Amino acid sequence: MGKKAVSPDSIIKLSAPETNGYWEIQILYEDEYILALNKPACLLTSPDRYDPKRPNLMKLLHAGIEEGKDWAKVRNLTYLMNPHRLDFETTGVILLAKSKDILTMLTNQFSENKTRKMYLAIAHGAPPKDEFTVEVRIAPNPKKPEIMRVVRKKGKQTITHFKVLEKFAGYTLFECHPVTGRTHQIRVHLKYAGCPIVGDILYGGLPLYLSQLKPDFKKPKKGVEKPIIDTVALHSKKLEFVHPVTGNPVCIEAPEPKPFLVALKYLREYASAAPSVQVT
Repeated sequence: MGKKAVSPDSIIKLSAPETNGYWEIQILYEDEYILALNKPACLLTSPDRYDPKRPNLMKLLHAGIEEGKDWAKVRNLTYLMNPHRLDFETTGVILLAKSKDILTMLTNQFSENKTRKMYLAIAHGAPPKDEFTVEVRIAPNPKKPEIMRVVRKKGKQTITHFKVLEKFAGYTLFECHPVTGRTHQIRVHLKYAGCPIVGDILYGGLPLYLSQLKPDFKKPKKGVEKPIIDTVALHSKKLEFVHPVTGNPVCIEAPEPKPFLVALKYLREYASAAPSVQVT
């Protein structure tokens, strides 16, 4: 089973009155059993353990179902749950189950590392090789449990395969294939490889400004220059799994968000000192 055709204007509108937040979320795939969305940046997947009042995708979806929003009524939705998560600033494919039985089957695929995930990341620096694998144990930092770190003993084993798609002066576009699915895994692995992700302040990345790339850039006379991309430049591009009912393979892809594409546009235009590398 391939990707089911979905109209480009198929979206779910969600709002959080307590924060005046508003999101239009693109539907990437849908059938009787599952729903896949293109998660935007700066929206939690699930409730924050430290601040449960913060808006999150699952809470907003459940509220829409309970309130009988049009998008829920037309689908006769009574249940939606997520078998996996994306970080707060990470964009891209997020998969949802429409029943408890489907949730269990999908969760098993994720926990047993039977899904295939591909992310895109814009990172600082350049690795010594165009293809490499990071295989290390990671665990929460005892002093800052919200930050993961590489450890020699204990911790959880993690594996990510990386490919260089394009090289720029001071930056690299990576294709990332995580085998395991631990918290902040790709972000920790790229930092460990000496290439922290652009915008990933938590792990040593910095926002990307046009003034850093364009030689004749004129700074605004008033105000402060806004970054091209100031969130973590990590996008869940593709998710492949076995359909829990039909047993057929499913491949779902999410288009990159505008800031990600704009960043690549300017990198290609002003930071092409290093030759591009296309890895097949």
